[in-house]
Amino acid sequence: MTKLRWGILGAAGIARKNWRAIRDSGNSVIAAVASRDAARGWKFIEECQQENPAEFNPIALGSYEALIASPNVDAIYIPLPTGLRKEWVLRAAAAGKHVLCEEPCGLSLADVREMTDACKKNRVQFMDGVMFMHNPRLARLREILDDGHSTGQIKRLMSVFSFGTVENFFDANIRVNSELEPTGCLGDLGWYCLRFSLWAMSWQLPREVTGRILSERGNRQSAAPAPTDFSGELIFNGAISAGFYCSFQAELQNWVHVGGAKGYLRVPDFVHPANVHEPVIEVNKAEERVRCCDCSGPHDESRVLAQDARMFRNFANQVASGTLNEDWPMWALKTQQVLDACHESARNGGRSVRLE
Repeated sequence: MTKLRWGILGAAGIARKNWRAIRDSGNSVIAAVASRDAARGWKFIEECQQENPAEFNPIALGSYEALIASPNVDAIYIPLPTGLRKEWVLRAAAAGKHVLCEEPCGLSLADVREMTDACKKNRVQFMDGVMFMHNPRLARLREILDDGHSTGQIKRLMSVFSFGTVENFFDANIRVNSELEPTGCLGDLGWYCLRFSLWAMSWQLPREVTGRILSERGNRQSAAPAPTDFSGELIFNGAISAGFYCSFQAELQNWVHVGGAKGYLRVPDFVHPANVHEPVIEVNKAEERVRCCDCSGPHDESRVLAQDARMFRNFANQVASGTLNEDWPMWALKTQQVLDACHESARNGGRSVRLE
């Protein structure tokens, strides 16, 4: 195997972006796309090929089962709604396919543990699709946080991830479908805030969490409303705290601020860098840029080794190594555990939830 052969399970909007990322990774190809309707799959392929031509012409399959059974597919990318992911992760693992799953990975920690255990049992790699974890900027942030003098001991983390919507956005959008996406903006956006806080704390779990649903919405497809504005608070040992806010109703923001005993660190675009090749960070009023690669030509014309392409590149390299990366499933499990606790707290009037 010279390149990892990917199958895309469903024709979701995020899959269009990751079509390009797979193409740009350099060590992966898209072999097939599955849809409940083969005609829709062919249309998806045709449109993606027009926008971002791939070297290999994928085929469209008329069922998810056919994709998972295909001998021409090594790994499955799953952008299905959260409520559907568990079934297809388990099926993919049982078929010996590696899995890259969008987030939140499941409806509960128990679901995600079952998914990651199945992947480990079948010796296939599992990873969630948090792209910023693969940005070279993160390694530089780690150096700054650990050097002992730039920020010193972390005292407070704050993060916000939001995007504004038009009024009819919720009419049929699955983001507020309580059966498919019961945690609403907390799962869709808060996952990234929680992930950064856990990463910054070197995967130490908070001692207790609280959450508040500030607004919620449903639609004609939803049995109940889902959160559309959410705030949360995490309390760690050592007098360290992290607050976050996520929303479908506030203007686009994706920033994080780390306050320490000696200084601070600010990332204005921690989820989606404004410039994929030289994203910026601010340390104690000094701006620093971190190059992701030495690519030639105007940066806005090349996405080679941008964070989304690096995610697929890193995944394919891990598979080629013949070993499993056990950190990746751990990241998903801990993020899900904290997310579940935040949601439980919010559904119980903001009551504090202690974590084991």
